[in-house]
Amino acid sequence: MPAGWVREVTALLELVDEGRIGLDDPISAYVDCVPDGERITLRQLAEMRSGLFPYTADPDFIRALEGEPSRTFTPQELLAYGFKHNNTAKPGETFQYSNTNLILLGLVVEKAGGHPLADFVHHRVLRPAHLRNTLFPAGSEFPEPHARGYTNQTPSGEIGDSTDWNQSWAWAAGAMISDLHDLRRWAEVVATGRLLSPQTQAERLRTLPTGFPGTSYGLGIFETGGWIGHNGSTPGYESVTVYLPSRKATLVLLINTDVSYQGQEPSTLLARAITEIVTPDNIYDRAVPPR
Repeated sequence: MPAGWVREVTALLELVDEGRIGLDDPISAYVDCVPDGERITLRQLAEMRSGLFPYTADPDFIRALEGEPSRTFTPQELLAYGFKHNNTAKPGETFQYSNTNLILLGLVVEKAGGHPLADFVHHRVLRPAHLRNTLFPAGSEFPEPHARGYTNQTPSGEIGDSTDWNQSWAWAAGAMISDLHDLRRWAEVVATGRLLSPQTQAERLRTLPTGFPGTSYGLGIFETGGWIGHNGSTPGYESVTVYLPSRKATLVLLINTDVSYQGQEPSTLLARAITEIVTPDNIYDRAVPPR
């Protein structure tokens, strides 16, 4: 199922370990024409504290995606939807989940890593982590077998089949596809920092409040109730991939709808219900809503 921007942030942090980039570098050093880009750092992008408008909230983007879900978007096209809006806050001022941040970090990985993002992530993240059933799709390919996905993110608002939607609309913000077994392995890899130096992993796990009760956010990763990891949502699919270090426990949840229930994402409701039973001292409380 679609799931995956934490791997792109891991690729970025590997470049930090190699001294090829710095977390406090301005994004303007790598990507031109970013609003207030001289003051926004890579750290703030990964922390979701850049203040950049999320392109997925732009009405023109929503119409384009829902009206032509087979369309291929380029990273530059995605950024343009966000950049036409004023920034929502000053850099570092407040938490706001924005996929615009992740598209920019993907471009940084490409520039500093010297390879297309999909190639760099494959060789530097997927292969060392032994994720053999994870891919970065070039179009709408979806390995068999897979569940069909259902969403109400359609022009009419009625529930429709989104299985074959082109995932390029998410690119570095979540276009990757994994299965349950790879995500189970990945949860521990990312939470324990197996691919990073101890110093960089400590930076990653230095979390800040999000405004969502019970959830704090680090560098492309959250902590809630002791669980470390991330949730994910694309039209028709949702995931939760988290690890509880105190119990050496892993929770992976994959569902084939993103239709909310009483204003909440179904994956959050299910993860909370499961942890209330399995780990009552460590309840998955509330994760950030990625869109």
